Amino acid sequence: MAPLISHAHAAAKILPPIPCGNRRLAPAPPAAAGFLRALFPSRPPPAKDDLLRLIADQRRGLETQSNPSRLADIISCIDALANSTPEVDTVSDDDKLSGTWRLLWTTEQEQLFIVRNAPFFRTAAGDVLQVIDVPGGALNNVITFPPSGAFVVNGSIDIQPPQRVNFRFTRAMLRGDNWEVPFPPFGKGWFDTVYLDEDIRVAKDIRGDYLVAGFVVQWFSYTSQELFLRPRQCSLSLGVLFKKR
Repeated sequence: MAPLISHAHAAAKILPPIPCGNRRLAPAPPAAAGFLRALFPSRPPPAKDDLLRLIADQRRGLETQSNPSRLADIISCIDALANSTPEVDTVSDDDKLSGTWRLLWTTEQEQLFIVRNAPFFRTAAGDVLQVIDVPGGALNNVITFPPSGAFVVNGSIDIQPPQRVNFRFTRAMLRGDNWEVPFPPFGKGWFDTVYLDEDIRVAKDIRGDYLVAGFVVQWFSYTSQELFLRPRQCSLSLGVLFKKR
């Protein structure tokens, strides 16, 4: 045993000790990392709960228009969410983005104008939906007016990973039971999905407007044509004909 001890002392004199700060574990293999993520799922960032609390009483953004302090707090939460998942490699692929999303809050003036002024047409805005079909390259915005009206805007999309979706609106129609009013298609641009999980999607667009949407369904049975021609039937059938995630 004596020779082993003496050799160890000799090696210590020749090789300086490795500082603790430089000792790093080898990264886990991708398969092991995925297994650990499944075994110990990450908790939602605190900013998510704060965001949902801040927008809960804002009537989809109508109240925020006259409350700059609340707007600043909401945007601060959105920035915190965007910075909470820097390791996410993409939020614009089919599995994550495709589906039907219900508007929870926005700063987008056109949508809020329609929601605010619906009572002038003796109705009120119902669900405001955004249907995204990444494989089909389609984007459909639907504002429902119970019991039978809807404003439908169809568009096309082009995905630009990791976060950006380029869009172009192609047609629009305000419809009722026995009448319809066409509108010229308006607008093109892009939006970045800055946060996405199984519950909500947060986006910021080319004009600096924000949108928070809640997940409804992952895929849908209706085509863009059916959404355009039968928006009320489509929106009322979400829970029956659409597959849950």
